[in-house]
Amino acid sequence: MIEELKDEELVRKVGGRFKLSALIQKRLVALNKGSRSPVSNERNIAASKEKLNIVIQEILKDKIYLDSAGRLQNRLDNVDEVLDTEFAGM
Repeated sequence: MIEELKDEELVRKVGGRFKLSALIQKRLVALNKGSRSPVSNERNIAASKEKLNIVIQEILKDKIYLDSAGRLQNRLDNVDEVLDTEFAGM
């Protein structure tokens, strides 16, 4: 078992076990569909255990969260990245 999942800090950080479970599940789905990870240099991550470790690191580093409607959201450290993402289709 992954040690970070035993730590109550992770549960408190997300807001409860149910929200943690939902966040992990939604992020794993996104990674399986090809989403990039801000904490991993590799786009295609083969093993599911590696993907779970990546999701946990993203949570611990405040890179992902569930919004008030339960949707998966990312936090970008750089405002320019947000602008590039928003205006990429224009």
